[in-house]
Amino acid sequence: MPTKITLIVDNPVDPTAFETAYPRIDDLARQLPGLRRAESAKVWPKEDGSPTPAHRTLDLYFDSYEDASAAVATPAAQDFFGALLGTGVTFTGLFSDIETA
Repeated sequence: MPTKITLIVDNPVDPTAFETAYPRIDDLARQLPGLRRAESAKVWPKEDGSPTPAHRTLDLYFDSYEDASAAVATPAAQDFFGALLGTGVTFTGLFSDIETA
């Protein structure tokens, strides 16, 4: 069954520095073996302008749970997660079965 990894990136202490680093992070994510598609999104602030609990999301699509699990155990994943964590942000990662496309 197709699987996606969703990363929910919390609000960074320095949003400008994070956004400067983000293109490299996104590029590293797209180098994960077996990746079929990636979607990157910046979260809108609340209507009053205050931040939501998340700054960005990144969805990484794979053919199966096994492919996704194998991808996160590679040197490419170490580079990707190292770059993401190097920005000082925290994030939540979720593996999900894709039920509809």
